[in-house]
Amino acid sequence: MKRKWLAATALLVALQTGAGVWTAGHADAAQAAKMTQYRVYQNDNALKEFAVYTDAVKYAQSFAYSHVEKIATHTWMWDNFPRYAVYQNGETNTSRQFRTYEEALKLAKTLTNAHIRDLEQPGWVYSRYAVYQLYQGDKTQAAWAFMTLDEAKKEAKKWSNAHIVEIASTKWVWNNITAAQLTQQRAGTAVYQIVVDGVPANNNMYAALTDAVHYAASIPNSEVINTATGVVAHSNAPKYQVLQNGRVIGTSFLDLQTAIKYAKRFANTQVIADGKEWWTNTPFLTVYQNDKKLTSFHTRAAAVAYAAGYADSSVQTADGHTIWSNETQLLYLGWNGTSDAASVLGQLSGTQGLDIDSPTWFELSDSSGTLTDRSTNDLAASIRSQGIKLWPLVHNNFDAKLTTAFLANANARQAFIKKLVARTYELGAEGINLDFEGLAASDRAAFTSFVKELTTAAHASSLKVSIDLIRGDVSWNDKTAYDFAAIGEIVDTVVMMAYDQHWKGGDTPGSVAELGWVEEGVKQYLNYGIPRSKVMLGIPFYVREWKLDAQGNIVKDANGAYVSRAIFMNQLSQVIADKQAVGTYDPTSGQTKYKYTEGGYTYVFWAETSDSILKRVDIANKYDLAGVAFWRLGYEDASLWTSLLQKK
Repeated sequence: MKRKWLAATALLVALQTGAGVWTAGHADAAQAAKMTQYRVYQNDNALKEFAVYTDAVKYAQSFAYSHVEKIATHTWMWDNFPRYAVYQNGETNTSRQFRTYEEALKLAKTLTNAHIRDLEQPGWVYSRYAVYQLYQGDKTQAAWAFMTLDEAKKEAKKWSNAHIVEIASTKWVWNNITAAQLTQQRAGTAVYQIVVDGVPANNNMYAALTDAVHYAASIPNSEVINTATGVVAHSNAPKYQVLQNGRVIGTSFLDLQTAIKYAKRFANTQVIADGKEWWTNTPFLTVYQNDKKLTSFHTRAAAVAYAAGYADSSVQTADGHTIWSNETQLLYLGWNGTSDAASVLGQLSGTQGLDIDSPTWFELSDSSGTLTDRSTNDLAASIRSQGIKLWPLVHNNFDAKLTTAFLANANARQAFIKKLVARTYELGAEGINLDFEGLAASDRAAFTSFVKELTTAAHASSLKVSIDLIRGDVSWNDKTAYDFAAIGEIVDTVVMMAYDQHWKGGDTPGSVAELGWVEEGVKQYLNYGIPRSKVMLGIPFYVREWKLDAQGNIVKDANGAYVSRAIFMNQLSQVIADKQAVGTYDPTSGQTKYKYTEGGYTYVFWAETSDSILKRVDIANKYDLAGVAFWRLGYEDASLWTSLLQKK
């Protein structure tokens, strides 16, 4: 088995501490908790995690469209999303979006042709649109839009040849054109033409704009064009359209207010003019599943609550922000436990949803840093062709003495790292899976330094580094070779090997990994300060069967070793049937405990089933870990992978 040194490690620590091994209760007495509780997002992109809520909010405040979630429950705790948007002439931007109505109103009052939209309600909550527009001849400007006729007249008196148009009716309501000016205009060149949809309405041309406007009033949907400049000098063509669910409904309208009045009669409508949205009662937030639109909501709380009921869903704003998503999935890693190409490909063929494969390709062969390489380019290419990322495993053959000498030799380390990184890169792998086990506790600092050297070199070649570490226990981990907190800061991924709680050679029968023990291990890892996004949970595809005497003690063999054997998950049903084993639920482990008798002895094991595997995956989901890792492929029931795929 891959973890054969766990027994010796646990026994050594137990003797050193005088305490029981694998005790979960020590977590409460651990160092000050570093487990992150809150995650900061910008839109739906995770930025950083924090243990303290106020720290998370402080960090989030430096980003637009950010929010803070409580990780364990995905509860939305805080956000700085705008609630009110100020539009002018149908347009807004981020500088005109505000958290409070008061802030929005302060700006809107300084603008003409502006409104405020409450993004959680239909329509406007405030508007300030001009009623009159001033012209000098056929020229105007944005500053000549006025709320009252008196204001318009006051400005108009500064100019000659001026007129004022009532915007809603398009009628001239005032002008200061004198009779002499009109006579002079009529004697000039005829440049004004009346058109409908770009086509001349008649053969007449007009020199005086006043005359052209007068005759155009009797021609529906007409415009007066200055043919010399192309300027639209006057229009009574309706420009506002009402759309429902993207389709035009009803007629077109001359003025905005009349269009809005009509649009309010229907749901999911917009008033559109000049390619801009001037008014809408369509909800600001829409829920999608993948690229499929599901439904829309006015409030963020309702949208997120609805979206949470669908896999691969997201909440998007009308202006293109994805503010929430559950599309992130657990990564699934599978160890092969072999370098044999046929075996590896056979194992992979039975999987569904596997993201990363880790064949046993590399070995530290001696203290001088010799790298044994069992990889092949063809197998690497075949794995990658299946869309599976490659993290080949490198181990130390569980040789403590060899590893101590290797770690003490700088030249050996550098030679080993250079060859390992170069070959991994050549294979097209994404990263390296480091599995150095059975180390001497005295090598704690040296091993951490080696991990740093390897990771630095790997990163220089754009490779990731993952490391397999024992589940351990906070009460005695500081007496092992593994500095969990330091290593967690260095590498990209830490795989917690959450199995062998009761190990080969141990004197107490029990589950390979009780569910409570696994969950407590996850908490301890997070309390070391290792980010959730770096932690993968190791899951066993095997169990251990114990041989007991009449007194319930584990039988010893001729050499005095306690007798047990490993049974693969896919062998269990046959063992249960052949031995007529009887199962009862064990609440301590969260598994079914089986017993049978044979030859005067009792045999006992705790079954690993699809249900128990999925409960382990649930733990990874509960703590929002990066993924899970299976030891090892080929041991599992073939039917398990459908459930695992659905679990993602």
